[in-house]
Amino acid sequence: MCAGYGLELRGPSSSSGERLGVLAFVPGRDDDQLELVRRWLDEQHGEARITGRNARNLNPIIRRGEAGPEAELAWWWLHVGGQPAKFTAFNSRSDRLLQSWREPFQHRALAPASWYVEKGVRFELPGGEPFGIAAITAPTADESFTSYSIVTREAVSDAARVHDRMPLVLPESLHDEWLDPARRGDASLVERAIRASEEVSGALVAAGPVAGPARGTSKTAPPDAQPTLF
Repeated sequence: MCAGYGLELRGPSSSSGERLGVLAFVPGRDDDQLELVRRWLDEQHGEARITGRNARNLNPIIRRGEAGPEAELAWWWLHVGGQPAKFTAFNSRSDRLLQSWREPFQHRALAPASWYVEKGVRFELPGGEPFGIAAITAPTADESFTSYSIVTREAVSDAARVHDRMPLVLPESLHDEWLDPARRGDASLVERAIRASEEVSGALVAAGPVAGPARGTSKTAPPDAQPTLF
């Protein structure tokens, strides 16, 4: 299955403090934060790829740091016990967060995106605006990287015609609460996230089939993986 997500640059650039589309979505507004995302956009062409056991195609996520939200590059395949999970762990169902993912649910992040792909169909907001996908995280064994998993919800609107799941896209009004490490990951947060996501999730539209080679399919995913992102 072709599945994935990514960022796309839109709008004019400027020589100082440029905010090319999704760069405006990066909470850390200092030059280092922008440069980290800009470098990733250049190197990976704005496409997030599943990270295999030996791959280093890390993707940007946003977590709460000491001084506020910060962008970092992270491993897209949740680790369990410090190692990449042997089962499919690049997505996590919202209705299983408290059963299967209770500990990672206490360490949340956002994956910035402006599109995602399911079964060869690209979904985006009508104006191509960036959005934040809910994610949960866990450290690697040596804590040199953060690993993450995309949270999914029941599909609505256009997305439901293609698959019964879709990424849990959170409106900006819920970003602070989702990222707050003091906010316990519990049933009320799951409920609030699903309810808050209804409007933006319903606004995502099918923008047509993906052109060219299938995007979002990782050549470096673990060999026993059965990728089905959403």
